[in-house]
Amino acid sequence: MGLILNIETATQICSISLAKDGALLAIRELNEKNVHAEVLTVFIQEIMAEASLGLSDIDAVAISKGPGSYTGLRIGLSTAKGLCYSLDIPLISVSSLQAMAQYAAMMLKDEIKENTLFAPMIDARRMEVYSAFYNTDIEKVSKIEPHIFSEASFVEEEKDHELLLVGDGCGKSLELFADRENIKVFPDVLSSSLGMIPLSEKKFQAKDFEDVAYFEPFYLKEFIAGIPRVKGLR
Repeated sequence: MGLILNIETATQICSISLAKDGALLAIRELNEKNVHAEVLTVFIQEIMAEASLGLSDIDAVAISKGPGSYTGLRIGLSTAKGLCYSLDIPLISVSSLQAMAQYAAMMLKDEIKENTLFAPMIDARRMEVYSAFYNTDIEKVSKIEPHIFSEASFVEEEKDHELLLVGDGCGKSLELFADRENIKVFPDVLSSSLGMIPLSEKKFQAKDFEDVAYFEPFYLKEFIAGIPRVKGLR
């Protein structure tokens, strides 16, 4: 049995939840740009108070490990590591895309068929997303990789499956896939730490922990700093 703090900061959504033995106790979420550093610790304090528990009661911290926002992932991980070090508790990592697929399965129960594949998508840039396919058991059945939308996207996959596209990256495909019968797009089903709960609980029971000192997020792509747009700088 475990009390697990789940931290989801892979996208612009800041989502923090507390679960015991896989059951939700409290959650806070905010979908707003550049707020992770401001609200993350506040949310943790609020959900611990709501559950009438203290930080010392936590048995593990789970972090959404990416792919996703470089800044969001760094903020989430630094907070998680600080808690793990200070409380001497283990760190659990959960794939951001797998957690999104799990959340989609929870939110789209009526849409699921035997041949359903979930395609969680995190916005990368322009028509590019980070994505992978997951079956109805939330098992990954393809590589996690960047994908650029085109008319040829997912032609092979949709021959034998119905694809449910979710996440903040799928909305840009709405027009492109409007006439594709086996592709459904749900841009309102986004990232949430709710999707992390069953995954982090399973890892906790299996004692599948990360090395707190050396663990790094899965960025998929290296961070590239933008060129300053200030007169006199190059």
